Amino acid sequence: MALVEILVGVIAGNFLGIHATTDWINFLALLGSGVLTFLAARKLIAFAESELRASGLIGVLSFGVPFVSVWLFAQFVLGWPLQQAQIAGVALSTTSVAVVYAVMIEGGYSDTSMGKTILAACLLPISAQSWRSGFLFANFNIWLLSLLSLC
Repeated sequence: MALVEILVGVIAGNFLGIHATTDWINFLALLGSGVLTFLAARKLIAFAESELRASGLIGVLSFGVPFVSVWLFAQFVLGWPLQQAQIAGVALSTTSVAVVYAVMIEGGYSDTSMGKTILAACLLPISAQSWRSGFLFANFNIWLLSLLSLC
């Protein structure tokens, strides 16, 4: 159902010219995605620790393979500059925990071992995406070092 809702939104916004966004709708969308992500993470932390090998392998492959593939394709086939190709790789290798969680709940897979492993595997790409973006595009200077010293 979540994927159908997204598809209807894409069609309505891009092809039917329906643009009814307001500050209130944007707030509700952000709140909903935040709550879904929180619920998914809360439910999966303990399971991820017990199934670290399987969920870790799936997580690493699910962000590593698309990232490297898109990066190399954009840079060497399409001829994009290095940083633009890396941004394309980052953008197309990100996993939405909120969407995966909604699909797993609606399909009844969230209570199965397979469903929990897949949901736990979704946590790794989100964390990796933040680290990867920071490593690729951050300015490494004295300000970054002073910020890191606060941690």
